[in-house]
Amino acid sequence: MTWLLVVLGATVGAPLRYLTDRAVQSRHDSVFPWGTFTVNVVGCLILGLLTGAVAAGAAGPQLQLLLGTGLCGALTTYSTFSYETLRLTEAGAARYAAVNVVASIAAGLGAAFAGAALADALWA
Repeated sequence: MTWLLVVLGATVGAPLRYLTDRAVQSRHDSVFPWGTFTVNVVGCLILGLLTGAVAAGAAGPQLQLLLGTGLCGALTTYSTFSYETLRLTEAGAARYAAVNVVASIAAGLGAAFAGAALADALWA
């Protein structure tokens, strides 16, 4: 049953990542990887909210598997973040690469903390 929850979540998360990435990136005329940045920050927000909900007893391990491991695991992408940062550096856009690293880490952590704080406000 555990693996089925992860697979179901990933079945939604992977296409959602692709579609969101393409939709966001098509709206920006920039080499900055806005699509990947967006899915990673949204995934951090969802994980923070989910972690807070589990800690407050408002969500259980099955939801954690479905949304946390499955959906967010397929939605977020560290490998693409790394590849795009490398690609920016190789293309001579070192400033964009540095901004991508700093902004992704800061926004991701901020989103995770915001999600946990929201969960605390809702269920504590």
